[in-house]
Amino acid sequence: MNRRHFFVTTACVIAGAKYFSTSLIAKELTSGSTFEVVYTKEQWQEKLNDFEYQVMREEGTERAGSSPLLHEKRAGVYDCKGCELPLYDASTKYDSRTGWPSFYQSLPNAVETKADNSFFMSRTEVHCRRCGSHLGHIFDDGPQPTGKRHCLNGVSLVFREA
Repeated sequence: MNRRHFFVTTACVIAGAKYFSTSLIAKELTSGSTFEVVYTKEQWQEKLNDFEYQVMREEGTERAGSSPLLHEKRAGVYDCKGCELPLYDASTKYDSRTGWPSFYQSLPNAVETKADNSFFMSRTEVHCRRCGSHLGHIFDDGPQPTGKRHCLNGVSLVFREA
């Protein structure tokens, strides 16, 4: 086996594992529940553009600093782009200096989490509890009162001004 064959094989295994784990998203969320809002793959692709689909349904990530919601400072609520469930109050948003919209707390009963052990690290993934759309990750380096940083993809959110 030469180096090229090794790297191609490794890349295929990683891509296959990522694809397989994404298809099991509903079974791995913390509550183990099924979703209230369910669409077929084709319906999601009609509802979302290609990039939104890649982030929200295949657990992708938008480029740091690319979201117009990063600098949004008005009072309001951030809803799930997939099902319009209110997820985060603007009063919990803060500048984490990471390049992604960040919040220290979600609204009650709005999100669910699952372990994400991809890319040789352990993180906590956050999803909309109603439709399962991927929102981002939660880290333990946020401000008080929670000490959490919900680091989100702005493409997964819709801002609704108060």
